[in-house]
Amino acid sequence: MTPLSRRTFLGWLAATLPAAAFVRSAHAAAVDDLAADPRTLRAVAETVLPAALGRAGIDAQVTDFQKWIAGYRDGAELLHGYGTSALERARPTPATRWMQQLDQLDTAAHKKHGRAFADASLAQRRALVDAALASHTRASLPSLTSAPHVALALLSHFYQSSEATDLCYESQIGKERCRPLAQSSRQPLPLAHKVS
Repeated sequence: MTPLSRRTFLGWLAATLPAAAFVRSAHAAAVDDLAADPRTLRAVAETVLPAALGRAGIDAQVTDFQKWIAGYRDGAELLHGYGTSALERARPTPATRWMQQLDQLDTAAHKKHGRAFADASLAQRRALVDAALASHTRASLPSLTSAPHVALALLSHFYQSSEATDLCYESQIGKERCRPLAQSSRQPLPLAHKVS
């Protein structure tokens, strides 16, 4: 008897469970996979995020991204936009699609370079990500929940962060972080790596 692969099992599960239960199960499986083996995700982050973040900064971004995915709940009520009372709900989980894309990058690396995506050189990884994104070109970065590819989702997640604003202005702005009112008129300090 041949062993049952995870994808085959999820396909079988989809036929037997109601759609909502299957989506929750698939999301949980994707979160578990990312937690168990984040190497490919980390390698994608090293490929697309600014090198100025350094290893520790990239690791922190990947951890935050994983936490965001783990906390995602499809159908959850979202904050409505300014000037409208229309309520929106979170779309179905993108985590399952992103996990497949990580698998596809790994498969492409094995085919083209004979090694895992995480073990390929930075130039090889960039070429593989560029090829994967070729059909997803658009003028602006998509929102995190509508990102069609995991590489774009990582970028979107990062550029929404306080760290991205600080890095852009090379100052400790702390966007969306609370500062005492007494410090509101003070010019932000330069980033630590800029202090001489």
